[in-house]
Amino acid sequence: MSILLSSIVLGLFAAMLFVNAYFRWKVLKVYNYLREHKVYFGTPHILDQRRLEQEILAHYPAHRREIQQFVDNVRFSIKIAALLIVLITTFGIILMYYGR
Repeated sequence: MSILLSSIVLGLFAAMLFVNAYFRWKVLKVYNYLREHKVYFGTPHILDQRRLEQEILAHYPAHRREIQQFVDNVRFSIKIAALLIVLITTFGIILMYYGR
């Protein structure tokens, strides 16, 4: 049982590394485009769609697709990373108490 749980934790950790690589490749590519075109916005805009549309997309309509792609990728990466952290922690606790 402990071998199975250890394998699951290691697999989830590998998935976390993949999410990091995904974040760097996908998100930073769009981020560099936005930075080159001087489109700047903060974390509140990423977390609040209404605020993003009112304050950022209204000012940069030419870059709407890239801004929305960036925000969607960041949100997806955050959700996947949070899920993986919860799973790693859960299986780690199970392994710690029942893996003996």
